[in-house]
Amino acid sequence: MKVQGWLFLLCGLFFAGVDIAYWFWTKAATGKGEPVGTTAMAISVGFAFMVGYYLMFTARRIGAQPEDNKQAEISDGAGELGFFSPSSWWPLFLCLAAAFAFAGFVIGFWMFLIGVFLVIMAMIGFVFQYYRGHFSH
Repeated sequence: MKVQGWLFLLCGLFFAGVDIAYWFWTKAATGKGEPVGTTAMAISVGFAFMVGYYLMFTARRIGAQPEDNKQAEISDGAGELGFFSPSSWWPLFLCLAAAFAFAGFVIGFWMFLIGVFLVIMAMIGFVFQYYRGHFSH
C-alpha cells in the first residue's frame, strides 16, 4: 500500500503546484484572480493528501503487501480479498432516500426531514442486513 500512498501524496504535490500556477495565471489575466477554480483545486490537494496519508498509515499497520515488492509475481496477490455482498437491495434504497432528501432540500424543509429519516432507516438496514434473515451468521 505504500506505492499507492506515495502516488497520492505526489499527486497532491502536483495539484498544489498547478493550483498555485493557476492562481497566478488568472490573477495576471483578470487582475483579481478566479476564486472558484482555485478553491476547487485546493480541495483536490486536500483530498489527495488525505487519501495518501490514510494509505501510508494503513500500510504501516498491516505491513508489506505484494504490490510493495518489486520482485513479486501476480500469484503473490492471489487469495481471498474480503467479503462482498452476494445480493443486496439496500444500496438502491439508500440512494433513493438520499435523492429524496436532496430534492427535499430544494423543495421544502418538511420533505427534507422525511428524506433524512428515510436515509437513516436505509443506513440501518444496510449496516445490519446480515444480522437477520437468510444471510445471517
